[in-house]
Amino acid sequence: MPKPGTHTSGTRTRWHHEITRTRWHHEITRTQWLVLAGTTLGWGLDGFAGSLYVLVLGPTMTELLPNSGVDPTGASIGFYGGLTVALFLIGWATGGILFGILADYFGRTKVLSIGILTYAVFSALAAFADTWWQLGILRFIAGMGSGVEAPVGAALIAETWRNRFRARAGGVMMAGYAAGFFAAAAAYAAFGSHGWRPMLLLAGLPALLVWFIRRYVPEPPEINAHMQARKERKARGESASHDGFVLKRLISPPLLRPMVVCTALATGALIAFWSVSTWYPQIIRQMTAAENLPQALADHRVATAAMLFNAGGIIGYASWGFLADAIGRRRAFMVSFAVSAAAIGWAFPFQRDYGQFLTAMPFLGFGLFGALSGTFIYAPELFPPSVRATALAVCNSVGRYVTALGPLTAGVIATSWFGGDLGIATASVAALGLIAVCGLVFAPETRGAAMPVDPGAVGDLAGDRPR
Repeated sequence: MPKPGTHTSGTRTRWHHEITRTRWHHEITRTQWLVLAGTTLGWGLDGFAGSLYVLVLGPTMTELLPNSGVDPTGASIGFYGGLTVALFLIGWATGGILFGILADYFGRTKVLSIGILTYAVFSALAAFADTWWQLGILRFIAGMGSGVEAPVGAALIAETWRNRFRARAGGVMMAGYAAGFFAAAAAYAAFGSHGWRPMLLLAGLPALLVWFIRRYVPEPPEINAHMQARKERKARGESASHDGFVLKRLISPPLLRPMVVCTALATGALIAFWSVSTWYPQIIRQMTAAENLPQALADHRVATAAMLFNAGGIIGYASWGFLADAIGRRRAFMVSFAVSAAAIGWAFPFQRDYGQFLTAMPFLGFGLFGALSGTFIYAPELFPPSVRATALAVCNSVGRYVTALGPLTAGVIATSWFGGDLGIATASVAALGLIAVCGLVFAPETRGAAMPVDPGAVGDLAGDRPR
């Protein structure tokens, strides 16, 4: 019999689990849950709208190219389809930088709402395009709004989840994008037979989220304090070292080094992701056509592959924060890169049948989405709040400017170099993702380190709680 006041091993274990369970639950506030819900929904609906377009890219180009005086051959669909995706990514990069700067000067939630409304409205308007160039213009503007969600949402998470769960919350938020892809695949499987225009109309759904964000998602106290302090200094005619223009600060020491590292990580991850995600639906369609199977079966195959790709992506996105907390940020990146490289190398350069191709999809999703998740969890840990949103936007926007050439280049070199083989072309472009490995060599480990602060920031608002 144990003495009074003592505990057996089993009792101590149960007591420890009970305390731990209570502790983690009480560490997370209602505000943190609301911020996580708002940013996850926003990023998820962004993925939903973007994935719907990729899924209907082939049928869309087939209908619109004749209206533009272009014969809808496999090569022309690849070229003009890649061009519209490139325009979207250029808009995404441009809007990301613009809205990122605005978020650092005027706050996160207002700018986030404007961006979401922009990409929702113009994604839906694309359903009324009559030519490929009209579609391209609308996709460019939609891309500008889409560029706001990830950098501003990631900054919101980093600044609101001020506890040991921040990386995991960031992973959950990023998983929303893959969940949006999965929802788009399900919607396409259910309603794709109605044509591409109704599918693009569904892309207007994110507009409904703006009401939720404006009502329930607050501005982080850290950012309110930063904006108020800057306003007071301006009224007194004073300035601080961190009042300089954010873009100028980011290309100057000491912030230049982390900018180069994060830009390389984001650029490599984005090149690989967009090359694969843009062209695997068309590769499956070509595979099905070569077997003389009906178009309806091709659509079903694309939807099935997309759901598997995004199921793996949800796991890759959501698990990255947990993995990074367990083994460190650098090793978590290594896992994502290794899985991506192995899956791309197995699936794309070789002639695979549909069943073989399908087995690679979850692994592709896990690795590619995981690497993207990492860039938005890791980068906020390298920059102070006065430049954080802009830094995240610029790192990823540089990557998207480069990435914009990926889908277009894959379509061009498939015709010019590889006799129309999109698989080899996609693998060749995705191989440029090795840029991320170069960035990882110089990336500092941030697990357990304090968040960066601006000069003069003190106390809890400075982010002095350990991760």
